[in-house]
Amino acid sequence: MTYEALKKAFGAQSLFEDKTWRISPEAWPLDKKQIKEIHQIGQACLEFYRASELLYTRSHENKNLLRNAELKAPWVADYLDRGKPDWLVRHARSKTMRRSQPMVIRPDLLATEEGFALTEVDSVPGGIGLTAFLNDLYAPEPGIVGAEERIVHAFYSSMASLRPDKEYPVVAIVVSDEASTYRPEMEWLARRLQTHGKRVYCLHPGDVFPVGDTLCADIDGNPEEIDVLYRFWELFDLDNIPISRHILQMLEDGAPLAVTPPMRHFQEEKLNLVLFHHPRLEHFWRENLSKPSFKLLNRIIPKGWIMDPVDLPPNAVLDAPHIGGNPIYKWEQLADASQKERNLIMKLSGFHENAWGARSVLYGSDASREEWLDGIKEALEGAGDNLYLLQEYKKPARLKHPVFSPEGELFQMNGRLRLCPYYFVEGEQVETGGVLATFCPADKKIIHGMRDAALLPVKLS
Repeated sequence: MTYEALKKAFGAQSLFEDKTWRISPEAWPLDKKQIKEIHQIGQACLEFYRASELLYTRSHENKNLLRNAELKAPWVADYLDRGKPDWLVRHARSKTMRRSQPMVIRPDLLATEEGFALTEVDSVPGGIGLTAFLNDLYAPEPGIVGAEERIVHAFYSSMASLRPDKEYPVVAIVVSDEASTYRPEMEWLARRLQTHGKRVYCLHPGDVFPVGDTLCADIDGNPEEIDVLYRFWELFDLDNIPISRHILQMLEDGAPLAVTPPMRHFQEEKLNLVLFHHPRLEHFWRENLSKPSFKLLNRIIPKGWIMDPVDLPPNAVLDAPHIGGNPIYKWEQLADASQKERNLIMKLSGFHENAWGARSVLYGSDASREEWLDGIKEALEGAGDNLYLLQEYKKPARLKHPVFSPEGELFQMNGRLRLCPYYFVEGEQVETGGVLATFCPADKKIIHGMRDAALLPVKLS
């Protein structure tokens, strides 16, 4: 595509207001093997969410985790509940919420020399409308993953599957003020579905109100009952959602309303990925994931550790990175790590305004000694309410792709790649709606949407 055509297409869309990035004439090419693995990752993520719920439920009930061996882990629920209000924990554990899971799943996949590295999984992902728009814009290229409005239709099918009793369910995408950056793209998504005759609306929390045992919204001057509410707000922001407590109570009382992603705090903690590699839980994951999914996740999830500053007996050591080739017995010893040993990412696990995006991320090898020490201190001091975790840093490979300069000149940009597939759940099936490629300059260590990055759809090469 030409520079002029792309600029015109982006400029005509309000969903890109106050957002700028580099543009490319071509979608990002992936080979058949990579595309196949991305589809497999979607199924593995769904299994992982279901196994994580089982782990949390059995942990807080102090039940055995294995079928034919003794293993209890009440500390798992203690970690996941830490810093959460009691009323939210009670809701997440309520019987009416059992087996509730996110219907939209988006992992972050770094493209490394060894293959994909799965660094996070988001159940409240931005970029749905953006990726759908990019899929359509680049659709003249053959092989676009998500062509023919696949994201738009898959999103609706996933939402509608939550209310099989309704032939034409009313779906409300409710976007909080804290997440207002994403409101334009969700409005765009709702409008596209309306053109297909679907009753989907993008609303503000203040537009939603209870009527008896139902939840309603003023739509076109008339109160309409909401059948499915797509929650686009973070759980730490619940106190700023006036209707949230009422919604929680409605769900616990069995009201005719579906909410996704469910307001279950343990499903939104990054430390779930760290628990996957915890040495005491390996047999649990092997029992509760299919063999292909376990093998895949074991390969692509980087090893990680939970920074819990506990006191240990004299003969014990932490499950933690080694420093100077030796195990450590307190987290403060990380301060002595060499720059090579600091090839680690430190970040908040969840339930905090700084736990999303790259706000809390500290890359040890790229930080000064003072920044590293400050990061360790902050993590340990706040661990009583908000846990931090460490992950091995998997360095993205250096790649090239044609990109336009701000002046419209085409050049081969050197950079690093993150892929974000959007998966939509319907029953036991997972559909890959599309993949957002974020291509950052090679000197950027943390990959995220930024002015200097190129945002692209993905195609089969």
